Amino acid sequence: MRILIAEDSRPLLRSLQITLRKTGYAVDVAEDGESALWLAESNPYDLIILDLMLPKLNGLDLLHRLRDHGQETPVLILTALDAIDDRVKGLKTGADDYLTKPFALEELLARVEALLRRKRGMRNPNLHVGNLSIDTSGRTVECSGQQMDLQPREYALLEYLIARADNLVTRTEIEAHLYDENTEVFSNVIDSAICTLRKKLTAPGQTVFIRTRKGLGYVLEVRV
Repeated sequence: MRILIAEDSRPLLRSLQITLRKTGYAVDVAEDGESALWLAESNPYDLIILDLMLPKLNGLDLLHRLRDHGQETPVLILTALDAIDDRVKGLKTGADDYLTKPFALEELLARVEALLRRKRGMRNPNLHVGNLSIDTSGRTVECSGQQMDLQPREYALLEYLIARADNLVTRTEIEAHLYDENTEVFSNVIDSAICTLRKKLTAPGQTVFIRTRKGLGYVLEVRV
């Protein structure tokens, strides 16, 4: 999943960027509101983490513009403004959640995961597809009770395909949601990632597989 962080504190921005990337998310960053608005209107983000006290364009005005333009990407507000009026104003402007500074990174990750589940219409963090069991909170996958060893990017790819199970997922969609602007996506990087993941789905008794639709993309299917 691809996340935009709009935050003018460089130390905090860097910390969030490192933490989220280690967890397996693609992350773009902006240090002012105008840059954040341009990125948000140019890319299909799955979530925006938004500081309110941004230079050039404050967070509330940025959020208001996004919602006025029909942008429905979930927004998690980060701010030092912890008065009830500030929270109410942010939520009424269109924010989906609100976290005051300082905060624990573990709580931020939990809120990020919850918002992404909500976006996909999921309440339960545990998914079952074929004989795969996916814990979207712990970001782990088991096949017939045996844990699969997946790298963060491999997990992110599998989770994205599972969210679109039985539907065609194009290479463009994978690139847009799993790779950020600082990652150079070579022509074969997605093919290589699919190939690696496909090999890990060939365990005895495995019922989930990835079908290639030549020239179109990929479909995650369950053998019956």
